[in-house]
Amino acid sequence: MGWLEDESGLEKCRANYVPLTPLSHLSRAGQVFPDNEALVYEDTRYNYKEYCQQVTRLASSLKQAGILPGDVVSTILPNTPPQFEAHFGVPACGAVLNTINTRLEAKTIRYIVNHAKPKLMIVDTQYLPVLQNALTHLEGPQPTIIEAHDSLSGLNPSGQYQTYDDFLNQGDVNSKWYFPEDEWESLSLNYTSGTTGQPKGVVYHHRGAYILTMGTVVSWRLTLFPKYLSIVPLFHCNGWLHPWLMPLLGGTVFCSREVSARKIFEVITTEGITHTAGAPIILNMLANATEDEKRPITNTVQVFTAGAPPAAATLKAVESLNMNVTHVYGLTETFGHVTECLWNDSQWDSQDSDAACQLKSRQGVAMPGTENVEVRHQNKRVPKDGSSLGEIFIRGNAIMKGYYRNPKATHQAFAHGLFATGDLAVQHPDSYIQIQDRSKDIIISGGENVSSVEVEGVIMKHHAVLLCAVVAKKHTKWGEVPHAFVELKPDSSALPEQIIEFCRRHLAGFKVPKSVEFTSLPKTATGKIQKFQLRKRLQ
Repeated sequence: MGWLEDESGLEKCRANYVPLTPLSHLSRAGQVFPDNEALVYEDTRYNYKEYCQQVTRLASSLKQAGILPGDVVSTILPNTPPQFEAHFGVPACGAVLNTINTRLEAKTIRYIVNHAKPKLMIVDTQYLPVLQNALTHLEGPQPTIIEAHDSLSGLNPSGQYQTYDDFLNQGDVNSKWYFPEDEWESLSLNYTSGTTGQPKGVVYHHRGAYILTMGTVVSWRLTLFPKYLSIVPLFHCNGWLHPWLMPLLGGTVFCSREVSARKIFEVITTEGITHTAGAPIILNMLANATEDEKRPITNTVQVFTAGAPPAAATLKAVESLNMNVTHVYGLTETFGHVTECLWNDSQWDSQDSDAACQLKSRQGVAMPGTENVEVRHQNKRVPKDGSSLGEIFIRGNAIMKGYYRNPKATHQAFAHGLFATGDLAVQHPDSYIQIQDRSKDIIISGGENVSSVEVEGVIMKHHAVLLCAVVAKKHTKWGEVPHAFVELKPDSSALPEQIIEFCRRHLAGFKVPKSVEFTSLPKTATGKIQKFQLRKRLQ
């Protein structure tokens, strides 16, 4: 072990050891950048002094409401100031933050509330009806409801609950924050999408969140005072931890209740946004915006994208708008992004735009703070040849504590001393990984593996296609064959046989979809296409 012969008197103490927590980023920003703009939402603009005061009032009010360290506080909020304040205010009273997907139906919300057992919930007026439905037949005590009313919702306050503003006003602005004694203490509780069963509760720790925010500074080439447009919903991996990151650099976060191409272009151009992030469906929306919706972007915007493998055609279209896209990869269980497609200047600068975008669509290499990313099959690493298929395994600081109240699933996820992602990929000679599919999405046709991601990437190059999803369809001879669900661009048209013929020109015969269906694709709140819904249509 790496100890000196005599280390008596060299123990950890209050002077040389402070548990890591992202709370320290905002605490420091309030002292170092008090007058810098911190949070902007339409006409509301907070500096860091005011932001800290809001968070302090929230933490104090939660304590006065009986919330104790380790209790769960849930939110059902869009990306508005109360949601950002909760990301600091809830842990600042020692509680655990549980952000619930705003697009969930009552049944799933009821399951999450029964499972997480929050003592208090902060809910936007818009989502009160579905919550009230969810709370009927609830097991156990009803949580206290605080109503966050936003005039931009177009709704009047319900009058049934204490408002968020009144709740904050009862707090003490001089109250002290709770800082964890152990950096392994729980910070937040995030539920997976539950596409194959009930959602699982993923528990984040203070240590992992702190380290990932620091690593993101390096990966995203961030400098002081970035201007960040928040598009990733904060109920999704806590917005990839970006709310906890920005105070580290004295950055300004721009909130937006509305996520539309027009609004995004407007904020980017009027506010001089330097950074933003979103799923590929957001990039696709920007790339296909009408001329009336677009505005010329004069400064290069650095964009992180993740959530699904982006099509090279989408990356090429977005970069023409003066956006530099970095593809990152992760899961709810990894606090968001833990790998990045780091650009290799010496080898890739000479590539033409099509080849460059193909390279950028890969999931890449480990971000700082991620110790190991491996592709394994039958518990052995696959060759780095770009063709041998295996499952992605990850080891690092930004890995969940485990699944809440589910030791069996936790044990299965960590069985090999690494986190098993369930994503199938190849690893290239340069160590960059490239996802081929989720394990449940791979199509086995006549004994051959067909990557739905590869087929989708080809179909997305067709001029009439807005979005697509490829799933397995049962076949008497081949077992399974690819079936393509295609969403066309507005005012565009195509025939199924035209899509199939287009694929024949770019794919091996067994990979070509045998049938094509034009439809509107079902999506999650974070823009992922819900393939399980599409599979049901083929049953």
